[in-house]
Amino acid sequence: MGGIGKTALAVETAHQACSQDWFPGGTLFVDLRGYDDDPVTADQAVLALLDALGVRGPDLPKTTARQYDAYRQLLAERQDRMLLILDNASDPAQYLPLLPGTDRHRVLITSRDRPDSLALRLIDLETLPPDDSAALITRALHDADERDDRPAREPDALRELTALCGHLPLALQIAAAMLRRRRSRGITSLVAEIKKAEDPTAVLDTGTHGTDLYGRSLVLRPVLETSYRRLPPDQARLLRLLALAPGPDTGTDVAAALTDLDTETALNLLEDLAATHLVTPVRADDGPDSGVRWRLHDLVRVFGVGVVAGDVGLVEEGEAARGRVLGFYLTWARAADDWLRWFPGLPVPGRFGGRGEALGWLDGERAGLVAAVGWGDRERYADTAWRLAQCLAVYLNWRRYFDDWVGVGRAGLEAAGRSGDRPGEARAWDNLGLALWSTGRVAEAVEAHSHARDLYQAAGDRQGEAIAWDNLGLALGVAGRVAESIEAHTRARDLHQAAGDRHREAIAWHNLGVALDEAGRVAEAVEGCGKALEVYREFEDWYRTGHVLHNLALIHKAAGHPAEARTCWLQAADAFAQAGDTAEADRARTRAEDQE
Repeated sequence: MGGIGKTALAVETAHQACSQDWFPGGTLFVDLRGYDDDPVTADQAVLALLDALGVRGPDLPKTTARQYDAYRQLLAERQDRMLLILDNASDPAQYLPLLPGTDRHRVLITSRDRPDSLALRLIDLETLPPDDSAALITRALHDADERDDRPAREPDALRELTALCGHLPLALQIAAAMLRRRRSRGITSLVAEIKKAEDPTAVLDTGTHGTDLYGRSLVLRPVLETSYRRLPPDQARLLRLLALAPGPDTGTDVAAALTDLDTETALNLLEDLAATHLVTPVRADDGPDSGVRWRLHDLVRVFGVGVVAGDVGLVEEGEAARGRVLGFYLTWARAADDWLRWFPGLPVPGRFGGRGEALGWLDGERAGLVAAVGWGDRERYADTAWRLAQCLAVYLNWRRYFDDWVGVGRAGLEAAGRSGDRPGEARAWDNLGLALWSTGRVAEAVEAHSHARDLYQAAGDRQGEAIAWDNLGLALGVAGRVAESIEAHTRARDLHQAAGDRHREAIAWHNLGVALDEAGRVAEAVEGCGKALEVYREFEDWYRTGHVLHNLALIHKAAGHPAEARTCWLQAADAFAQAGDTAEADRARTRAEDQE
């Protein structure tokens, strides 16, 4: 991308190669200014090259065709290898006519656009690693004043500054120039200024008016603007909308939802954008067949958001795109959640081939899903956002992403309140309570489940009330209020029993068994867990089967029966394995081995 340091790398490489006598014939350099308003054409460049080769004045051929002939002949006659650097090209038409007609010489071309139609060796440049970013600024300050010890005094601020610059060399050079100018101020002050502006380009582009070693202005936004203006309308629209996407990277299906295009069309456009280095394809961590996601550089994302914000029509386009993404996420997250909750006897959910595939999708989209729930702070998206939050609860619990769960729970609750959906608000309170309980914030969890229970009671929703009682019992148990916990689980069991909901009744029996064990009523605890186990196995609910067996193992271990505990943990491992939760299965096997 622009500002990555292509020219600097090419020139430094040429210097090192020449110092090792790789190119005894010398080096020719032409700046093609491909992204300026008036790029250099090949016809103009050949004149500069002929001049550098000593052909000028009366020796210069009159016609363009003869000028190319003279240029190629000179290169062909040179026995000593030369290096030709064609810098900053935006179109193959700028450099193809300049390629030597012999393989003796070498050519190095820099460009923001990848020429996939040509059989050229391509070297993609990425942003700098964090350590190199910090070293760049440190060296730039020390070169100007060896007494400048700010990097050593403010290492954390230096790293934060490099991150705000997106580790982009141009941005880092500008930041270094600003720090040289403001010698009396610390690095922290520049970091604070950028964070306050929320747009690094707004600060960096006003901080210095100098040029780099190659005479180019030290500014960021014009670099991004020239790349954006060159895009065809459909690619420009995709770039703008990708800047609004939730999460650090975007799947192709989400990009299709953003743009309201079919997946194949969206994929083709993404690949076109990747060729301009405005979006980067990143492969998922779980192998070459796991699909590609698409990532914008942080500064490109900020630029895209700014383009949208500056035009009323584009704002509405962006709002509609966000709505489509939320709808897409809700549809697929609901299907994935159905798989996590599914057990034989229930209708087989659709969209995914099984629980493992549903979990894989949730894993890949987790960052985007969590961020999208936050869009519920807008009334336009509130109803969809709180429903999406509900669909993520089981997944975030399974994967033990408890901090995400609390954040999603709070955002979902606010969205439900904003949408005016009272039953939704009750469910959101219950969801938040479970998340808080999982992170040890027990008093807050008790309060949240009490809110949920009261809302369900007011609405006459007996099933919701029963679920809230059961969850309240869990929180009360962790709070040490065992007698109240037993009472809450008993109420939940009785309400589910009255409704004829055997599976939820089993959940209440299980929770009641754990509470009875806490009260020292071991025989009753074993009986309660046994009733739950019987129903879970009947329904082939292997995830909950694993958990009740785990709790039975704990009861047997505390009672001094290690053999029974070992048997329960081994059975729990098998149940978790059938449920697809390999982490819990491994933990159960380890516990069983500890009883030997």
